[in-house]
Amino acid sequence: MQQGAAGMRVVVLGAGVIGVTSAWELAKAGHEVTVIDRQPAPALETSFANAGEVSPGYSAPWAAPGIPAKALKWMFMKHAPLIVQPRPDLAKLGWLAQMLGNCTSAAYKVNKGRMVRLAEYSRDCLRTLRDETGIDYDQRMQGTLQLFRSQKQVDAAAKDIAVLQADGVPFEVLDRAGCLAAEPGLAGAADRIAGGLRLPGDETGDCFKFTGALAAMAEARGVSFRYGVEITRLTAAGGRIVSVETSAGPVTADAFVVALGPHAPQLLAPLGIKLPVYPVKGYSITLPIIAADRAPESTVMDETYKVAITRLGDRIRVGGLAEIAGFDLSLPAARRATLEKSVGELFAGAGDAAKATFWCGLRPMTPDGTPVVGRTEMANLYLNTGHGTLGWTMAAGSARVLADAVSNRAAEIDASDLGLARYARAARAQGGTARPVAVAG
Repeated sequence: MQQGAAGMRVVVLGAGVIGVTSAWELAKAGHEVTVIDRQPAPALETSFANAGEVSPGYSAPWAAPGIPAKALKWMFMKHAPLIVQPRPDLAKLGWLAQMLGNCTSAAYKVNKGRMVRLAEYSRDCLRTLRDETGIDYDQRMQGTLQLFRSQKQVDAAAKDIAVLQADGVPFEVLDRAGCLAAEPGLAGAADRIAGGLRLPGDETGDCFKFTGALAAMAEARGVSFRYGVEITRLTAAGGRIVSVETSAGPVTADAFVVALGPHAPQLLAPLGIKLPVYPVKGYSITLPIIAADRAPESTVMDETYKVAITRLGDRIRVGGLAEIAGFDLSLPAARRATLEKSVGELFAGAGDAAKATFWCGLRPMTPDGTPVVGRTEMANLYLNTGHGTLGWTMAAGSARVLADAVSNRAAEIDASDLGLARYARAARAQGGTARPVAVAG
């Protein structure tokens, strides 16, 4: 069957929020879709208990001017937002070197601009999906408040505000009183507030609930889900993928989509495709609400600890931190303490910390913060991964861009800089000799 034609057989590898939204959009485009995942159900890894933010306006790369100096300072902080484990790892060192190369004002402006572009589009796609399906996932449409505890943080927001203005993203700069009006539950922490940046177009919701509900809707639409199946390798011939080898045997298709988050690089490496994605560990606690008037109305981003505090129905989700520790999934008490400190200082008495559940997940991060979405050098192999902390925010839009690429349709936004080729272009601009690994984007 001709590549890009309607009605192809498409295999999606991964049943997190990225894989499931991809399957949904591919099915809507008229393709026969099969999703394969090693877990017994959808959204049981990185999508399970994330911070709950759908925050296009807060989309920004971790690589930013001043981050190297801040990282050195954070090494000596008890409640640091970034932790780099010292264990030697060549992949980690290479990824960190690329990330540091993006910590310039020029790179930050480019990276944040394209992240906001995709995230704003994704929020619009999510609204359309919600209107079409009536899907429910404890959603709220009451914005995000980035909370500053010091005047230095207020002043540092100027670079983000400039990008928001350039992209036409609505925002409000708030003083202490404005922050309390937006989030009355902060009243007990008024003396800790220097100001805030409110993004009224942002939303919140439970990513796990959303993904499970959408998977059920996709299945009703004809998408096949094969759970509990290990993915071992991709078999290629003649510049194309001919099958994916699994614990249940080979699976053939006309096109293949890799949506495996931080595990994607290992699958692609034998094909000669170098995907600069590294696992960055994040943590969350989920507390039952015991005093609704003290709880957040939507999401409050505590800029000091880089922690998001979000209301999800009758629960408070506290998520954040970034630990560079490979594929380690341990749950250190020190990380929980940082999350409890943030919510305890800002929303004291709102939730029952003694009954909180503690979780961690591996975010697939690129060095420039932007996901990798689109074609590869293999004629029928596509990628949708590398969303970092913004998989939930960017899922619906990334899925639409991916489905457009598979269907050989023009995307509704500029997607020319979302693929792997941007890394080859950057290497050439710096005098490198990196081999291009993608045919578009």
